Amino acid sequence: MNRYICLLVLTFLSSSIFSQEPTPKKENFTYYGKESFLIEGTGVAESEKESPYDRLPASYKNKVRKQVWDLSKNSAGISIRFNTNSSSVKVKWALLSDTKMNHMAETGIKGVDLYCKVNGVWTYVNTGRPTAKENEASLISGLSSGEREFKLYLPLYDGTTQVEIGLENGSTITKPDADKKLPIVFYGTSILQGGCASRPGMVFTSIISRKLNVDCINFGFSGNGRMDPPIAELISGIKASYYVIDCLPNMTAKQVTDSVIPLAKAIRSKNPTTPLVFVENVEYTRAIFQTDLKKSMDEKNQALKTEFDKLVQGGMKNLIYISATGSIGTDNEGTVDGTHLTDLGYLRYADYLIAKFKENKLTIR
Repeated sequence: MNRYICLLVLTFLSSSIFSQEPTPKKENFTYYGKESFLIEGTGVAESEKESPYDRLPASYKNKVRKQVWDLSKNSAGISIRFNTNSSSVKVKWALLSDTKMNHMAETGIKGVDLYCKVNGVWTYVNTGRPTAKENEASLISGLSSGEREFKLYLPLYDGTTQVEIGLENGSTITKPDADKKLPIVFYGTSILQGGCASRPGMVFTSIISRKLNVDCINFGFSGNGRMDPPIAELISGIKASYYVIDCLPNMTAKQVTDSVIPLAKAIRSKNPTTPLVFVENVEYTRAIFQTDLKKSMDEKNQALKTEFDKLVQGGMKNLIYISATGSIGTDNEGTVDGTHLTDLGYLRYADYLIAKFKENKLTIR
């Protein structure tokens, strides 16, 4: 009997002590959701959207073409901003589709980009690299004490369903004050959406946003930036410092002829004095080898100028026309495929547009 009891005791000790799973190391980070940071780069209230990181209101699902609606779920140009005194910053983010493309880095398609404001200048920190639909990354550690302001850019060519910022336990996180300046609203194509930046912070609207210290709203729809009336209606309802229309790469000359004046009138109906900027077709580097492509670009640009001149002659004020000649350099090194921009192309295009904005005395209000 005593021998039986001893065996039971040994069995208990073996199972409860020696075979016990090791105690998991306590996580020293707390993760914070959208209640704790400011969402920027959107002109649509969160209450009107299916997801806070969508670009169109839910009510537009049946107003726009399906392709436009699907692309609006991509979080291009949207960022979050927060203050913290944490010496480390981590991020968790979940993707809608886990998109892949053969000419664009996955960090640009579905990664996240952290910037920190240093002496008043937004400065690149690190990129969260995607590995699956649900991702986690450590972006910076070992920071000296003190509060800092951070901005995190979200994926360009995938939807973002959830974002959480991980900070060391005991640190603080606060929402910065919202920018009171009116944004610049951009409407355009795949190049505007971010194809093919290596990371989200390198799309030209985000570069412009950092350099001019103003929020930029990105209505770039890959292959589908065609001056559609529903999008014209939507952006007309967003009060802006100015509007930039950069749609020609996705349009034919006839579509340009048919669409420029209705779009301008739609925006003017609610914004009688806000500057309205039309940009020519960005120069395709392949055009020096393909005469048909060069001819198509020239025809679209001429159609834009013709309709623009009609608006001016009709008395519409505060209209700006920007030529694209030389906008991404003259060495043919600014694209990944002769059309879509690399980071070099985006830096050049952003600087070119900023110079043109200043040349035309456009101001942030």
